[in-house]
Amino acid sequence: MKQKIFQRLAMTLSIGLVCAAMTTEAQANHSWGGYHWSRTTSQFTLKLGNNLTTSNWNSRLTQASSNWNSGNSRLLTAIVGGSTNSSCGMVRGTTQVCNAAYGNTGWLGLASINLSGSHITQGTAKMNDTYFNSSQYNNVNERQHVMCQEIAHTFGLGHTSEDGSSQNTCMDYFSNTGSNAGSTLSTKPNAHDFAQLNSIYSHLDSSFTAMAFGETLPEESRAKVDIDADPVSWGSLVHQSTNGRSSQYERHNLDSSVTVTHVYWTLEAAQNCKSCDHRGGR
Repeated sequence: MKQKIFQRLAMTLSIGLVCAAMTTEAQANHSWGGYHWSRTTSQFTLKLGNNLTTSNWNSRLTQASSNWNSGNSRLLTAIVGGSTNSSCGMVRGTTQVCNAAYGNTGWLGLASINLSGSHITQGTAKMNDTYFNSSQYNNVNERQHVMCQEIAHTFGLGHTSEDGSSQNTCMDYFSNTGSNAGSTLSTKPNAHDFAQLNSIYSHLDSSFTAMAFGETLPEESRAKVDIDADPVSWGSLVHQSTNGRSSQYERHNLDSSVTVTHVYWTLEAAQNCKSCDHRGGR
């Protein structure tokens, strides 16, 4: 009798452990296409090139980098001097972070990565001051939300949710505007994000695509595959959220690499036509 009880307890415990493992795996499910930086060490540091021109953005990058370094993550960040300008050209092995008045383009934030296979080789994160200098978006929480999300896209993270609800992570599409301008919800990563990063970077690669400290690159290392001011340069629309605030574009380059771009649209652009490609008002 005792043996049967122990067998049942062992079976129950085994099932519980399997379910817990499945739950943990299911929670870590917002990888961006499996894209990741190739690396040969269990933990590595990604350089964030600071090309920001105003103190309100500099403080947001400092806070975002600190927040992403606060978890037990295999990916760490370090802010270094920028290697580009407001055009935010890519530099191999880094993420370049920029702000500028990019115009009435309809987007708040733009994150682009260049890929060789599934490996990220360089990235950019852009904040559009044309909108962030307006009363609608000019508050510390919306700036922090967008900065935190755009740099994290270049880590290989996607969105936890695109319906506008808060998952209390900067990887959702909650809007810290209007009556929510004073809310700090969705302004930093949560435990789910760190679990996803550790899942993405759970294996080692045979090469290193992130720039190592002490490494300097010649001018010709700058990518010839930059996303420029013309939205046509983003390539083809491959995904758009139901509420129209998130779009993903892909462009196949002559060097066989692929440039992938996440676009965070303004509320106004999304409301005009949720299902339309918002480029150029289309």
